[in-house]
Amino acid sequence: MNRAVKKVLLHGLLALVAVATLTPLLWMVSVSLMPTGEANSLPPRLLPSRATFEHYATLFSQIDLGRNALNSAFIATATTAVSLLFNALAGYSFAKLRFRGRDRLFALLLAGLVVPAQVAMLPLFLMLKSMGLVNTYLGVMIPGLASISGIFLIRQYALSIPDELLDAARVDGASERWIFRAVVLPLLLPILVTLAVFTFLGVWNDFLWPLIVLTDDRNYTLPVALANLSGEHYQDTELMMAGSLVTLQPTLVLFFLLQRYYLEGILLGSVKE
Repeated sequence: MNRAVKKVLLHGLLALVAVATLTPLLWMVSVSLMPTGEANSLPPRLLPSRATFEHYATLFSQIDLGRNALNSAFIATATTAVSLLFNALAGYSFAKLRFRGRDRLFALLLAGLVVPAQVAMLPLFLMLKSMGLVNTYLGVMIPGLASISGIFLIRQYALSIPDELLDAARVDGASERWIFRAVVLPLLLPILVTLAVFTFLGVWNDFLWPLIVLTDDRNYTLPVALANLSGEHYQDTELMMAGSLVTLQPTLVLFFLLQRYYLEGILLGSVKE
């Protein structure tokens, strides 16, 4: 088998995988344009008998989806920004700063990865309740402000920064704060963008924790609002698909804007000692 045939077969296989991956998304678009009840017909329809945008109009006319979208945007953006700062500081410290018990503390931190997040939800909720943070944006944000996986990711990337570069800055009299801000952060940009995408998507799509913490529907995030939508319109599959597509748009835009840095961080973020 010559090289040209292998190339054609490879591209054909990749095209099939791409089609299989995009099929659910394309079906969501098709269902969201169907008249009410048509998605549940037998046999199932792949294309709408007539395209209609009434479900999108319903989302914004009868449901306060605009406010829910702003809630999600604020929580996801603020959580991402603060978590990048905390994770970058911790990851860089574990990678390049020398202090007593550093390696043991990092090993203990990694051990926390085996603890399921659901196990910590009850004690965390009780702590937030005692602090008066239930049904607040801050209460939703706190679990995402720092993560073990984020610290690990940045630490592994920061190990690739040459010690000679940092030592030269120290010899010139630079403070650790200046070194971190002017030297380290620009070098960490690819992995920071990668972590920002992971964090934003995780917070934007999170359903369980906001459902537990938030009690006022005016504070609901989009996933929680859509879950309530399912209760009110149990058989309105078309409306649910329209809401899901609206929720999906910001994440797609974010990925396409940052995909170059995202892929670079994924490829280079696996540096090991």
